Amino acid sequence: METDKGVVLATERYGSAESWKYVSKDGVMERRRDGSEGHSGGNSVFGVFKSVFLPQGYPESVSDDYLQYQFWDTMQAFSSSLSGTLATQASLRGVGVGNQEATVAAATVTWLLKDGTGMLGRILFAWQKGLFADVLNDIAMFMEILAPYFPACFTFIVCTAGIFKSIVGVAGGATRAALTVHQARRDNMADISAKDGSQETLVNLAGLLVSLILIPLVTDNPVLTLCLFFLFTVLHLFANYKAVRSVVMETFNEARLSIVLQQYLKDKRILSPPEANQREPVFFEFGQTVPIKLGVRLQEIAQSPEDLELALKENSMPYLLGVRNGCVCVCLGPEASVSDEIRAMCQAVVLGNMLSSSNSREATGAAPKQQKGHWEMVHKSHKLMDAIFNPLLKGAEAAGWDMKRTLIDWDEWRVEWKTKSS
Repeated sequence: METDKGVVLATERYGSAESWKYVSKDGVMERRRDGSEGHSGGNSVFGVFKSVFLPQGYPESVSDDYLQYQFWDTMQAFSSSLSGTLATQASLRGVGVGNQEATVAAATVTWLLKDGTGMLGRILFAWQKGLFADVLNDIAMFMEILAPYFPACFTFIVCTAGIFKSIVGVAGGATRAALTVHQARRDNMADISAKDGSQETLVNLAGLLVSLILIPLVTDNPVLTLCLFFLFTVLHLFANYKAVRSVVMETFNEARLSIVLQQYLKDKRILSPPEANQREPVFFEFGQTVPIKLGVRLQEIAQSPEDLELALKENSMPYLLGVRNGCVCVCLGPEASVSDEIRAMCQAVVLGNMLSSSNSREATGAAPKQQKGHWEMVHKSHKLMDAIFNPLLKGAEAAGWDMKRTLIDWDEWRVEWKTKSS
């Protein structure tokens, strides 16, 4: 390509940013910006902002839902920061700041008890996972705002609020880690996490500046304090809901896999990740008609050698299924692959459907007869999965689901069983 300005030898682009071209003119190679030169100042400012607050290679290096999620996450963090300012002011007043009769020792003991119970809560609830974390956070801040008006119970109230906040911290850290893995399209988890920290710092700085304006207004004005708190809380919860709804996870958990499977059993249509994510509950856990336990001990399925033989009948998979106390139990072998885990979960859902349908049609009979019927349903579910699982697996992969890993919550029991030689 030859122009009056020279011959274009090559062009280059940094991610999705502006492009440059190398031009040969009079035997010299020059590097020039491709496009209008008039926007260089604006581009430079935007480039600095992008490099500081967005992951390198954005938007190609992150998931499609990254920007929408981060926007709503920023909104909820900003409103939570303002609510936290109101709660902190109330807590400081409660421990005696501004009160000439309060002693330093009493205030210190109260604050240490508050922090200590929060640490204890982090230890006790490190295993907890829930969708009510941010609701608990708002409840904790509301308790801190009300605490100064109940001086006799002040220490108890702020300690309870500290425990609630500790649960929020643990749950928030766990969900943030899962989202970072989801958003990283180039295994750039560290960069995304670092930029998320930069965004959070910017939001907290903005919240600090607004707080400097709010504090003089709300001091000694409990009505305005409560009105602003409820306003920020509504904004916080709304933004949080929108943030969660904007996420489109392409990996299966129990809820998403059940939703996709039930639709497939209904009309042979496989839902795409956006469709399944929209059907997944936000505030409550996805409820199965029959409870399912994954990764149980062998005795949850087989209480005798005859039970084990029945569990192995017509089963060549590295997992066992059974029914106990109205619950579908799945026992996993150590060699089970991700595909086997997905199949086991699907079969558990199918078995649960059969069990639910059977319970609605038949009255409870004798225990041996009922147990025999359960094993017949297990064997029937094996045959059904042999027929539908491979088409389901291929269809799910074609629909955009990530079949290399899952978020299915298996317990850690793994069992090796012996089979009779043929």
